[in-house]
Amino acid sequence: MADHTQTAQAGQKSDAGYWSANVRIILISLVIWAICSFGFGILLRPMLSGIEVGGTDIGFWFAQQGSILVFLALIFFYAWRMNKLDREYGVEEE
Repeated sequence: MADHTQTAQAGQKSDAGYWSANVRIILISLVIWAICSFGFGILLRPMLSGIEVGGTDIGFWFAQQGSILVFLALIFFYAWRMNKLDREYGVEEE
């Protein structure tokens, strides 16, 4: 009986660790995306107007293309990191 209780407690700690790591990855990804899309594209655009990328200022570039490219990079990062996290906690797909 004691072994079953210890196993259940270890499973709960494992679940809590997995979900806290998952939520941390999601929050970091959302912050990066918000900074790139809202920060660079809107709030910091006047400060970034002197830097040119592809014939236009970098603030406009982030608003039009950069935030989309960052979003795509974050999707691939999230998938890679979650696969690694799944393997660490033994919940990977077959």
